[in-house]
Amino acid sequence: MNTQSANLKTLHCPCGNSKQYSDCCGRYLDQGEVAVTAEHLMRSRYTAYTLNREDYLLATWHHSTRPTSLGLASQPPNQWSGLTVKRHEQSAPDRAIVEFVARYKINGRAHRLHEISRFVREDESWFYVDGDIP
Repeated sequence: MNTQSANLKTLHCPCGNSKQYSDCCGRYLDQGEVAVTAEHLMRSRYTAYTLNREDYLLATWHHSTRPTSLGLASQPPNQWSGLTVKRHEQSAPDRAIVEFVARYKINGRAHRLHEISRFVREDESWFYVDGDIP
């Protein structure tokens, strides 16, 4: 468990659920549990961005589209301010989409990322594939 994760142990999860971090996304990021739905994976990936957990983001990215690195440590720090999941649809046992809006600030300027993400399940694990900006 990294220092940021340890500090979140008793706080509400960054993904927007009312659960504590350790009972929500912390189960996936720190305890190695497998997300049971694409929405759970997407929420945990958002939380990983808030914690700068590039290791988790790459591990949950499908090998067919995964970059070699994200370079999060070399980018200006984002101040993540919220996540809204607009819909989660599972079209097949191994395919799903999650539409979300993530809010963040860079250098004090507010931004929104609205994405419809595609996920695939292989060997009982969900992976992020890619997404479209509507």
